[in-house]
Amino acid sequence: MQEMVDFRHEGETLLYPRLLISGSCSTDQLASAAASGTTFSPGELKAAIGLLARGMATIMAAGRSVRLEGIGLFTPSLALKQGREREQPGGKGSRRNAASIRVGGVNFRPDKELLHELDRLCVLERTTGIGARRQSAYTPEERLALAQDYLEKHPIMHVSDYASLTGLSRTTAGRELRRWQDTPGSGIGTAGSGPHKVYVREKEQEQA
Repeated sequence: MQEMVDFRHEGETLLYPRLLISGSCSTDQLASAAASGTTFSPGELKAAIGLLARGMATIMAAGRSVRLEGIGLFTPSLALKQGREREQPGGKGSRRNAASIRVGGVNFRPDKELLHELDRLCVLERTTGIGARRQSAYTPEERLALAQDYLEKHPIMHVSDYASLTGLSRTTAGRELRRWQDTPGSGIGTAGSGPHKVYVREKEQEQA
């Protein structure tokens, strides 16, 4: 059970279940595991995975999502290139052309069948002694200053960026960023929504 700061009640923490990840599986290992009990060789499956990846990239580059039955939905997302500022609401400021934009990531939404199979195969045991809350070496005010300085040098900030800056867990970093977003004068604003949401520098005229 992982501890997490409860921002609604200062000084209190909540407990929530967190899966302990012990490592990652390579393409070779996945191909070997998938080939077990079939007539396919690991090499054939590895080649098929490579072809699938290239096919997915081609389709997503054409502006379409890719749905793999039993696995999930893959949707490309866009971001501004390094050093390019976002457009302002209402047509204020300069406009960003296509040359200022890049593919920033791919969002994944798992298929229910994958989740059901994972849940069926996963045998959970409660572990003790390793779920202590990650402590940041900075005070909340220092963390805000780090975020403000980061956004002075970068057009956008993701939750993972703030987590790396402050030493907070990703979950706590996301909650604290939302807190700064709702704090007048913090200088932290947002762009996008849902899985595409990023944090940006809130200019003085936007704060007024």
